[in-house]
Amino acid sequence: MPRQLALTDMGAAAQVHRIAFDHAMPWLAGLHTPDEDRWFYRERVFPTCRVWGHFDGDELCGIIAFRDGWIEQLYVRAAAHGRGIGTELLDIAKGARQRLELWTFQRNAPARRFYEGRGFTLAEETDGARNEEKEPDARYIWTRAGR
Repeated sequence: MPRQLALTDMGAAAQVHRIAFDHAMPWLAGLHTPDEDRWFYRERVFPTCRVWGHFDGDELCGIIAFRDGWIEQLYVRAAAHGRGIGTELLDIAKGARQRLELWTFQRNAPARRFYEGRGFTLAEETDGARNEEKEPDARYIWTRAGR
């Protein structure tokens, strides 16, 4: 069941991010410590984004953070893949905006297929020089169909 997250959910959101990130991109695993992840969510994500999560009972299994036409974070635990949770969270952001952009890594083929399958189109690929990981990335754009 999705709901908007509060700062009290920050630790769980950071944990979902780290578990899903490390699973999806093992070549970047361990990039940050759990303390750094919590700091990032407390100081950067929650103050600037609307953050939603999907819960199975009491367990947070997926998150999305979006702001001003950008999806900043979208992560679903691997154990919850294939159940529509990512699509459900993405639809919350789509419902709030006319246009969305996001970055993902070029090597993250499952994420690229996911976004392309939900109406996002590739706008740009870079060598990764501007991201923290120095990993080649891809920018995608989604625009709501005519009204």
